[in-house]
Amino acid sequence: MLLIWIILALIFLLGLLHLWMKQKYQYHKTKHQITPADIGIKFQEIWFPKKNGRQLYGWWLPNQHKPTAIDPTLILVHGWGRNVERMMPYIQELHPRGYNLLALDLRNHGSSDQDGYPTILGFAQDISAAVDFVEGKIPAEQRKIGVIGLSVGGASAIYAASIDNRIKAVATVGSPAHPVNVMRSEFEKKHIPYFPLIWLFLKYLQLKAGVKFDKIAPVNNIQNIEGSVFLIHGHHDKVIPIEQGKRLRDAGNPETIRFWDVPDKGHSNCHHHPEFWKRLESFLQATIPGTE
Repeated sequence: MLLIWIILALIFLLGLLHLWMKQKYQYHKTKHQITPADIGIKFQEIWFPKKNGRQLYGWWLPNQHKPTAIDPTLILVHGWGRNVERMMPYIQELHPRGYNLLALDLRNHGSSDQDGYPTILGFAQDISAAVDFVEGKIPAEQRKIGVIGLSVGGASAIYAASIDNRIKAVATVGSPAHPVNVMRSEFEKKHIPYFPLIWLFLKYLQLKAGVKFDKIAPVNNIQNIEGSVFLIHGHHDKVIPIEQGKRLRDAGNPETIRFWDVPDKGHSNCHHHPEFWKRLESFLQATIPGTE
């Protein structure tokens, strides 16, 4: 009888944990309110398919400069609960520098289709679908593709590049190293013991997502990236602590990774640092230079 009560208590507590996590990470699917046209930049609204037939929404901004031998493209990826509009500062800064830009709404976000449970794996598949779209636009001999991803969009870009060598450069801002570390940290702030509650809860989430977190964790895949990586992380990031960025740096290939601990910045404001665009452009010019 005691065992039954213990099991029921665990089920009840797991339910409470699920409700708390759902409330913390829940977002409302909202569409963009502004477009590049509002800042005088021409663009095309696009919908492009994934392998399962679901559609992703995005903005395609062809390079306005005369292409050179290489016609570089940057895929711009927002973070959790955001949409394509989040990438407007990047569009404003990078489009004049001679890049094709593709900014997309990830699955279950913005104007893109609903498609199962959102995970780093699913978002990485969305990025690969964006690469497929670029392949249909630019001849192979001119094509060079990079990805800029924010937060979980950065984590997804790392995983995508680790399994898709068409991606030659990745820049991330505030990427987590491992999703479990982030969730575990949130529980610890509430003084919830790891075993058995958090342990059981994470097992439940893995079952729901249909993929093991260790398999998709950026820290376990970054070393497989053939291209170059620039990890940008706000020193005062309270959402994804700076230690996560350092773990990614230490796990990758030191010959191909740059790391910038951005002073005085947090999770969503690194691009306001006076050196941000200069450092990002330096990385891009060394890997997939624009045609400016």
